[in-house]
Amino acid sequence: MEEIIFVTHNKGKAKSAEKYFKQLKFSTYHFELDEPRSDDIREIATAKVKQAYKIVKKPCMALDTGFFIDELNGFPKAFVNFSLETIGIEGILKLMENKENRKCRFEECLAYHDGKEIHYFYGRHLGNLATKIKGINREEKWSDLWYIFQPEHFEKTLAEMDPVEREERRKIDGSVEALKVFADWYKEHRYENQLKD
Repeated sequence: MEEIIFVTHNKGKAKSAEKYFKQLKFSTYHFELDEPRSDDIREIATAKVKQAYKIVKKPCMALDTGFFIDELNGFPKAFVNFSLETIGIEGILKLMENKENRKCRFEECLAYHDGKEIHYFYGRHLGNLATKIKGINREEKWSDLWYIFQPEHFEKTLAEMDPVEREERRKIDGSVEALKVFADWYKEHRYENQLKD
């Protein structure tokens, strides 16, 4: 069985991936990939997975996530890390003071490079911005945005939810995780290839 390598420096993303790849040969290569300056998450994921493949020389995947706030014309979009390093979640809440429309969303693009071509898988999580920072530090946390992101139909932030609550909320808020979409595709794709062999 071919091993899939997830190249990321984000421990929370690696932890999230583990639950979807239990039946597969899977490992994480901890490395901070370069991100091109772009507001297109697919373009960023493509650049990251090409760099990842050059490093590990095996089938691998890279994931990029953007965060979009409706009231701020989509800011910070794909520039999540830059905005967190400069103004932080406190600055984001400051920009949103007294704003009624608090709709926001995470958008994900996972790029998988099998050595011949790149396949893309997408995720989306709709929600609203909390008015204050809430929750605790969790090992599955991808980003400080978890402290201020409330999934659709919930008053709790992701950082307030335990793993069971976060899993259950997907049935209610309609979110789609790119890692799961890829894992499902890969299992089916691998099964089809086994039938051909």
